[in-house]
Amino acid sequence: MRAVPILLLALTLTPLHAQNEAPMQPTSRAAAKPSKTAKPKLPPPPKSAPLTPLTQQEKALQILNRFTFGPCPGDVQRVLAMTPEAWFEQQLNPQTINDDALNKRLNDYPTLNMQPDQALTQFPDRGTIQQVADSKRPMPSDPNLAAVYEVQIYKLNKENETKKINADGKSAVTPPTEAELADQKKQDQATAARIAGDLFTLPKEQRMPALIKLPVSDRIAFTTYVAGDQRNLLLGQLTPRERQIFNAMAANIGTSYQIINELSQAKLLRAILSERQLQEVMTDFWFNHFNIYIGKDSDQWYTTTYERDVIRKNALGKFRDLLLATATSPAMMVYLDNWQSIGPDSLANGVNPSNPNSKKGNRGLNENYGREVMELHTVGVNGGYTQADVTALSAILTGWTVDRPNQGGPFQFDAKRHEPGPKQWLGHTIATTDSEAANLPANIPTGMNEGVDALNLLAASPKTAHFISYKLAQRFVADEPPPVLVDRMAATYLATDGDIKAILRTLVQSPEFNSRKYFRNKVKTPMEFLASAFRTTATDPSNPGALVNTIKSMGMPLYYALPPTGYYITADHWMNSSALVDRLNFAYSLTGNKFANQKFDSAHVLALGLMAQPATTVQTTLHPRYAETVLTTDTPPETAGPDIALHVLESTLIGGEISSQTNQLIHKQIAELTTPTSPPTDTLNLLTALVMGSPEFQLR
Repeated sequence: MRAVPILLLALTLTPLHAQNEAPMQPTSRAAAKPSKTAKPKLPPPPKSAPLTPLTQQEKALQILNRFTFGPCPGDVQRVLAMTPEAWFEQQLNPQTINDDALNKRLNDYPTLNMQPDQALTQFPDRGTIQQVADSKRPMPSDPNLAAVYEVQIYKLNKENETKKINADGKSAVTPPTEAELADQKKQDQATAARIAGDLFTLPKEQRMPALIKLPVSDRIAFTTYVAGDQRNLLLGQLTPRERQIFNAMAANIGTSYQIINELSQAKLLRAILSERQLQEVMTDFWFNHFNIYIGKDSDQWYTTTYERDVIRKNALGKFRDLLLATATSPAMMVYLDNWQSIGPDSLANGVNPSNPNSKKGNRGLNENYGREVMELHTVGVNGGYTQADVTALSAILTGWTVDRPNQGGPFQFDAKRHEPGPKQWLGHTIATTDSEAANLPANIPTGMNEGVDALNLLAASPKTAHFISYKLAQRFVADEPPPVLVDRMAATYLATDGDIKAILRTLVQSPEFNSRKYFRNKVKTPMEFLASAFRTTATDPSNPGALVNTIKSMGMPLYYALPPTGYYITADHWMNSSALVDRLNFAYSLTGNKFANQKFDSAHVLALGLMAQPATTVQTTLHPRYAETVLTTDTPPETAGPDIALHVLESTLIGGEISSQTNQLIHKQIAELTTPTSPPTDTLNLLTALVMGSPEFQLR
């Protein structure tokens, strides 16, 4: 299969989001050798021209491509049966859609339903382990969890011993020789095998209680060295919580990374399996818009509730509610450092209004959040604010902090940190009068109301309406969205007080969204590509952990976008020769059943495609290498010729035929890599991979 990437490099010559009206032109083979950094030439922005409406079937495909992570087999027919408009309205009300199958899969990830302090207790970081070791925090009362802490403290003490330095500057502990390490490993492996034998004589429900009663050194030996079939069988028969305990005892010091693993795997499962696709797409959009970086300090245990209770909960509500929810989230306060911001003239900085001799400290404002909430979250970089407005808003938002962030504490408003007095900001005077203070709601302390007022003003701004509408149109219509549509959406925003559902309706019902000019013109991000590969082939993701690693290798590690801009959603950031080769190689690995023990059935994919064909006989002109063949709905998948299979796969995976250039290259690749005696399954796997790796499959 070494020749597969060569095909991909040739395919990159075709502009990936060329206008649908323009036929793809053949390219000379001499030009098919771009440099490693070469990118496909992007077409100019679409010129003003009468919009050609989509057919009803194309409208169904368009709405599925944009508001799901890829159509599943039969989805187009289902949407047509109920009309695209009715399907969209149903998706706008996710609570009415049964998602029990997904929820059953998510039961394997208990941290998804925990609060941050609970998750941190279940999966302690190094600091928490050290506190328990130093008797500054109590040992957990739960026996299973206590067993984890005992193992972690044991490992921590061993590590600290090896770091001890004598007065002469030399290590206080003589490190073991290689021979001693090898001998210890053999002993531990023998211990693990013995314990495994003992455990397998017990009923399944008695195995974990027996394991946690063993000496700590035996627990470490077993969880580290039980191997192969014994390990797989044992883990497969443990409950999800018991698997967590096992993995935590096997881990190095600090297990909080398990929270991140569960969240990342769950995100991919939701994208692939959820019936509430629009909600998941919008959750992904808003998380990226209000991005946080999970690797920032305590955000490793705050991100789960941020996505669950802030983003997903408000993804289809009012924008102002979403904005305020992000602003009062510990995750955002930690990520953009507002929790450390102190009013220069506040009590927390040593200023006491009743004591004129009080000495001001050297603590002050942190302007990160005050800047980003305007530049990235609301009015946009061209929103007309100045540096003075950034400073003023940062002062308005002092006191918005987090209680005990290192222990997973909640958001809190600390009046002692709040900068007193009126602030001039964006032409407004922001202050708290005595009468206002007396009439504040119980849940908004005096001083905090200033920040609430400022955020409400931002949410109501026409500039925010335009900026949010532009971002939505960029995600769901075009990298350079049509200005007339953005203006129409912004008008809906202002007329409905930022109702996200109403804005989306304006987008979906627009002639632009339903025109050929903007049909299949958006390039999939790595996450969209991976999710669509599983959805369009009806493949059950049995190893989501491997998918998390794959998306990381493709340059989009989940929850790890470092800048507050999040990940870019335009083609120029995701399409280059290397990225396309990665995608095709993944497709080949998946379809060839070589991806992380993931099962894939190309014949089943082809059968689904055959079943979706019209009931009448379909004739197709075949490549000269193959004889004239007639395709009918009765054609068994295993006997369908390569050209027939290609025709069906294009219809199934892409929703239409691919370009003549792509077809020619696929036929050339099949001719080079197969023979008349090649097993049909191998040929079918290769065809499926090549269609997945085609430029057309990269589009949505």
